[in-house]
Amino acid sequence: METKEYDVIVIGAGHAGCEAALASARMGQKTLITTLNLDSIGFLPCNPSIGGTAKGHLVFEIDALGGEMGNCADKATLHRRMLNSSKGPAVHSLRVQVDKVRYHEIMKSTLENEPNLTILQAEVAEILTRNNELYGIKTAMGEKFKAKAVVVCTGVYLKSRTLTGNYIRNSGPNGFTNATKLTASLVSLGLKILRFKTGTPMRIDRRTINFDALDEQKGENSLPSFSKNTKRPPKNILSCYMGYTNERTHDIIRANLKYSPLYQGVIKGVGPRYCPSIEDKIVRFADKNRHQFFLEPEALSTNEVYVQGLSSSLPYHAQIDFIHSIKGLENAHLMRYAYAIEYDCIDATDLDSSLQYKRLPGLFFAGQVNGTSGYEEAAAQGIIAGINAVQYIKRLPPLILKRNEAYIGVLIDDLVTKGTNEPYRMMTSRAEYRLILRQDNADLRLTEKGYKIGLVTRKNYLKLLKKRRDISKGEKILNTILSPTKDLLQFLKENNEPEIKTGITIRSLLKRKSIDIYNFNEKFHYFNDFSPEILKQLNIIAKYEGYINIQNQQINEALSNENTIIPADIDYTNLKGLRIEAQQKLQKIKPQTLAQASRISGVSPADISILTIYLKRLKRR
Repeated sequence: METKEYDVIVIGAGHAGCEAALASARMGQKTLITTLNLDSIGFLPCNPSIGGTAKGHLVFEIDALGGEMGNCADKATLHRRMLNSSKGPAVHSLRVQVDKVRYHEIMKSTLENEPNLTILQAEVAEILTRNNELYGIKTAMGEKFKAKAVVVCTGVYLKSRTLTGNYIRNSGPNGFTNATKLTASLVSLGLKILRFKTGTPMRIDRRTINFDALDEQKGENSLPSFSKNTKRPPKNILSCYMGYTNERTHDIIRANLKYSPLYQGVIKGVGPRYCPSIEDKIVRFADKNRHQFFLEPEALSTNEVYVQGLSSSLPYHAQIDFIHSIKGLENAHLMRYAYAIEYDCIDATDLDSSLQYKRLPGLFFAGQVNGTSGYEEAAAQGIIAGINAVQYIKRLPPLILKRNEAYIGVLIDDLVTKGTNEPYRMMTSRAEYRLILRQDNADLRLTEKGYKIGLVTRKNYLKLLKKRRDISKGEKILNTILSPTKDLLQFLKENNEPEIKTGITIRSLLKRKSIDIYNFNEKFHYFNDFSPEILKQLNIIAKYEGYINIQNQQINEALSNENTIIPADIDYTNLKGLRIEAQQKLQKIKPQTLAQASRISGVSPADISILTIYLKRLKRR
C-alpha cells in the first residue's frame, strides 16, 4: 500500500494530544491524530474537574496561547469555585466541575471539524526512522504513515495495568484498551523508561447518598471564564458535597492493608506524593482521626458521583465496607470500584526545552508520558509540543517559555532540567515568580506570543490590545493627586484610616489596608468607565506595586544567565575543573542556557563559576 504523508502525527488523543493536534492543524499543517479508542478523546478518567490550585493558571495560559481546554471546560461547566480567594491574587485559582460526557463530546467534535486534522482509531506500534532520521509511524495492523514531526502523547496507556486488590487487568483507565507495543520502540530509540502509578476513587450512585448528612458546597457566581472565547459566564448547575472519614473507616482500611497490592509489593510503579490513596493516608498520617473527601457530580446524563479524596486499590469488599462506615454513605451503592493504574513513561531529561527528543530531531513528547500527573499539566505540554513541532518543520526557533513568563515555563523547565522520580504535579510553590504569573494576567503575558506564531485569532489579539490600553488609561488615573477634602477625610474616617494633611495619589491611597479600588470608586466614581476585569488589574497594580517591583528586579537580575546561551556541542567530560557528577549531569541534560545549568540537581555554584569562565573564553575566541 502507498504510505500516507502528513506534516505532523500526534499519537494519543487525551488532553495533551488534543492540544498538540489542534495547535498543529490551526498553524496550517496537515495533521493526523491517532487514538486507541475514539470514545476516549478528551476523556476525563479520573476527577471530573478542570483547574484548581496552580492548575487553573495553566488553563488560563493554554487559552492565552490559543488552546482549547478552557473553552471546552466553560461549555461543559456544572459547578465553579475560586480556590484560595482569602489569600493574595497570586494563588487565586479557578476550579470547575465539568460534565465529563459533554466535555468529551465537545472536544471530539472540535477535533472532527478542525480543517487540516484527520482522526484515526489505531494502536501505534513503532516510531519509524530511516538513515537515523525520523520517518513516521507504524500501527499494530502494519499500516505506515510518513511525517515530518511526531508528537507522542500516550498518557497512562503504555503497557498499563489496573489493580483492585488481587484483581489485575491489563488495560488503560476506565477499562479502555492499553498500548502494548510502543514502549519497545521507544527503548530502541534510546529513551529511558520509568514506571509510575496513580489511582482513582470509586463512583457511587447519587440516589443512594444521604446528602442531608453531608456539607453542601454551592458554586460561586461572578467568576471569570477560563476562555476569552466564552461570551457569557458559565452557570452553576449542581452542588458538590463534603464529608469525612472516621475511626471506624480507618480500622476497616488497616484491617485490609494485607490485601492491598500497594502494601503487598505487587505495585512496582512510583505513586504521586501529593495525591495519595486513602490507605496511604491512613498509614502516613496515623495521628489523624478523620480525612476530608468531596462528592462531585460526573455528568447530567448519569447518576455516577465521584468520591474525591478516597482513591484506593483495596479489594472490592474492603471498599464497600469502608464506604458504608462513613456518615451519609451508609447505603451507598458502588457503581465502579476504585483502582490503581501502573504505566510506562519516559525520563523527561531526555528532552530539550522544546519537548523534543535530543537524539532524534522531529520527535516530541507531551503529557503524562513525560512523568506528569493531571489533565492541565498534560494539555500545557501538548500545546507547546504541537507548536514546536510546527516550528521545527518551518525551521523557525521553538517557543520556549521562561520561568518568569509562565507556569508552563516552570513546568517544562522542571521536567527537562531536574526530571522527576514520581508523578509531577504543578503547584504555586514551584513558581518563584508567582506574583507576576497570576491567572488574571495570562493574556497579558502570552497572547501576543500566540498571535505571532499564528495560533491566537486576530479577534483575541485585538482584545489584548484594548485591555492594555485600558490598563494604561487607568494607571494615569491612579496617579491623580487628591486633596484632603471634606469628602476624602470622611471616607478615611469611615474606613478607620489615618487622615491626610497634604495631597495623596489614588495609587498611594489604595495601598492602605481598608481601602481598595472598589470601595474608593463607589464613593468617588473615578473608574466608572472600566470593566471589572480592568478594575481588578488596577487594584493589584496599586496594592502590590512594591512586591511586583521587587520581583521584576529579581527577574532582571536572573535574565543575564537566562540569556547566556550554551553551545550544544560542548563536551563536558573534557571541561577541566568540573566535578565528575557535574560533568555527567551536564553531559546528559545538555542545558541550553547558563540559568538552566544552574538548576540541574548535582551541579554546584562552583561548577557554574567554572562553566561561566569557560563560556566567556569561548565568546572571546
